[in-house]
Amino acid sequence: MSKLRLESKVAIITGAASGIGEATARLFVEHGAFVVVADIQDELGHQVAASIGLVKASYRHCDVRDEKQVEETVAYALEKYGTLDIMYSNAGIAGSATGILDLDLEGFDSTMAINVRGMAITIKHAARAMVARKIRGSIICTTSVAASIAGCGSSSYTASKHAILGLIRSACGELGVHGIRVNCVSPFGVATPLSCGIVNLDPSGMEDLTYAISNLKGIVLKARHIGEAALFLASDESAFISGHNLVVDGGFTVVSQNIPPLIKWPQSSPFL
Repeated sequence: MSKLRLESKVAIITGAASGIGEATARLFVEHGAFVVVADIQDELGHQVAASIGLVKASYRHCDVRDEKQVEETVAYALEKYGTLDIMYSNAGIAGSATGILDLDLEGFDSTMAINVRGMAITIKHAARAMVARKIRGSIICTTSVAASIAGCGSSSYTASKHAILGLIRSACGELGVHGIRVNCVSPFGVATPLSCGIVNLDPSGMEDLTYAISNLKGIVLKARHIGEAALFLASDESAFISGHNLVVDGGFTVVSQNIPPLIKWPQSSPFL
């Protein structure tokens, strides 16, 4: 039997009722962790926690835009499990599809509130708990290939993902003295409910679309692959890695400057 890489560790995962967050929650528990499934999709969240098993997983309603809810979710994890070793800040939205010439400022503000402000809040309260208890924890954020190159999303989405990268680097610099690592994972196009809804395709169609423009052939990117990257950053295998952007894109951002112009997304990019 292989070693459990997160044995007895406690994790909060935001946006864990579906998609990448759900896949990661299941994977973390497979490797011995206790997980708080945090989301605003209450019915789905309860279902995910129950299907994992309520001994190892529990659901907590948490809107990352609301600092009080984030603070209470951290307090819930500490009370229920006694510690907090991992914060995986994964909740995010695609945001407004408008370009810069027709920028919807209300949509821009909403995107930044969830994708950037929400992650700042989760980092803040997870780090406070870790520092107070002298926990050498791991904080992970989901960003995107849009944090590295333009053309994979709208102006608001791309700006938010670039901002997350700056946020984790800054937090890394501040929290290293406390032994806390801060990293991020940047996925290419994964067939999550969110991305499938954007392009109005079922998961198979979304995977076909992503595969067609992928650099790395012979494999289809799944949510579990992103979860495995987060697992590495959460585990002691990455004990001296901090401030790192782990790009899970099969080399797309290395060899491509943009999505081929023949592909027109009906809304914002699905590269979440």
